[in-house]
Amino acid sequence: MSRSCELTGKGVQSGNNVSHANNKTKRKFLPNLCNVTLISDSLGQRFRLRVSAAALRSVEHRGGLDAFLLKADENELSMRARLLRRQIAKKVAA
Repeated sequence: MSRSCELTGKGVQSGNNVSHANNKTKRKFLPNLCNVTLISDSLGQRFRLRVSAAALRSVEHRGGLDAFLLKADENELSMRARLLRRQIAKKVAA
Protein backbone atom coordinates (compact mmCIF):
# COMPACT_ATOMS: atom_id res chain seq x y z
CA MET A 1 0.00 0.00 0.00
CA SER A 2 1.53 3.31 -1.04
CA ARG A 3 1.97 6.12 1.43
CA SER A 4 -0.14 8.69 -0.37
CA CYS A 5 -3.49 10.34 0.26
CA GLU A 6 -6.32 9.02 -1.93
CA LEU A 7 -8.00 12.43 -2.19
CA THR A 8 -5.21 14.98 -2.50
CA GLY A 9 -2.32 12.90 -3.79
CA LYS A 10 -0.08 14.11 -0.98
CA GLY A 11 2.82 11.66 -0.65
CA VAL A 12 6.22 11.08 0.88
CA GLN A 13 8.72 13.93 0.59
CA SER A 14 12.45 13.72 1.09
CA GLY A 15 14.79 16.10 2.81
CA ASN A 16 17.70 16.32 5.22
CA ASN A 17 18.23 15.92 8.94
CA VAL A 18 20.51 18.82 9.81
CA SER A 19 22.55 18.48 12.99
CA HIS A 20 23.92 21.26 15.16
CA ALA A 21 27.27 20.76 13.39
CA ASN A 22 25.42 21.22 10.06
CA ASN A 23 25.84 17.56 9.02
CA LYS A 24 23.16 16.53 6.56
CA THR A 25 21.68 13.03 6.30
CA LYS A 26 18.74 12.00 4.15
CA ARG A 27 15.31 11.48 5.72
CA LYS A 28 11.66 11.06 4.72
CA PHE A 29 8.71 13.26 5.59
CA LEU A 30 5.67 10.97 5.77
CA PRO A 31 2.13 12.33 5.33
CA ASN A 32 -0.24 12.04 8.29
CA LEU A 33 -2.51 9.32 6.84
CA CYS A 34 -5.70 8.18 8.57
CA ASN A 35 -8.04 5.32 7.70
CA VAL A 36 -11.50 6.91 7.68
CA THR A 37 -15.01 6.01 6.60
CA LEU A 38 -16.69 8.80 4.64
CA ILE A 39 -20.36 8.82 3.68
CA SER A 40 -21.57 9.84 0.23
CA ASP A 41 -24.91 11.64 0.50
CA SER A 42 -25.93 11.17 -3.12
CA LEU A 43 -25.01 7.46 -3.30
CA GLY A 44 -26.10 6.68 0.26
CA GLN A 45 -23.03 4.50 0.89
CA ARG A 46 -19.98 4.46 3.12
CA PHE A 47 -16.47 4.36 1.70
CA ARG A 48 -13.25 3.51 3.54
CA LEU A 49 -10.43 5.73 2.34
CA ARG A 50 -6.86 6.40 3.43
CA VAL A 51 -6.59 10.19 3.55
CA SER A 52 -4.32 12.75 5.13
CA ALA A 53 -5.50 14.77 8.12
CA ALA A 54 -5.36 17.94 6.00
CA ALA A 55 -7.58 16.34 3.34
CA LEU A 56 -10.06 15.29 6.02
CA ARG A 57 -10.31 18.91 7.16
CA SER A 58 -10.81 20.00 3.53
CA VAL A 59 -13.62 17.47 3.06
CA GLU A 60 -15.41 18.83 6.13
CA HIS A 61 -14.82 22.43 5.04
CA ARG A 62 -16.26 21.88 1.55
CA GLY A 63 -19.38 20.22 2.89
CA GLY A 64 -18.78 16.50 2.61
CA LEU A 65 -17.29 13.88 0.35
CA ASP A 66 -19.56 14.60 -2.63
CA ALA A 67 -18.76 18.32 -2.77
CA PHE A 68 -15.05 17.67 -2.30
CA LEU A 69 -14.84 15.09 -5.10
CA LEU A 70 -16.89 17.13 -7.58
CA LYS A 71 -14.62 20.14 -7.05
CA ALA A 72 -11.34 18.16 -6.98
CA ASP A 73 -8.95 17.87 -9.91
CA GLU A 74 -9.23 14.36 -11.34
CA ASN A 75 -5.51 13.71 -11.88
CA GLU A 76 -4.79 14.23 -8.14
CA LEU A 77 -7.27 11.53 -7.11
CA SER A 78 -6.52 7.82 -6.77
CA MET A 79 -8.18 5.35 -9.12
CA ARG A 80 -10.81 4.44 -6.49
CA ALA A 81 -11.58 8.10 -5.85
CA ARG A 82 -11.86 8.80 -9.63
CA LEU A 83 -14.37 5.97 -9.99
CA LEU A 84 -16.30 7.29 -7.00
CA ARG A 85 -16.24 10.82 -8.45
CA ARG A 86 -17.70 9.59 -11.75
CA GLN A 87 -20.48 7.69 -9.93
CA ILE A 88 -21.37 10.77 -7.87
CA ALA A 89 -21.37 13.04 -10.95
CA LYS A 90 -23.65 10.62 -12.81
CA LYS A 91 -26.04 10.40 -9.83
CA VAL A 92 -26.15 14.19 -9.39
CA ALA A 93 -26.77 14.77 -13.12
CA ALA A 94 -29.70 12.33 -13.16
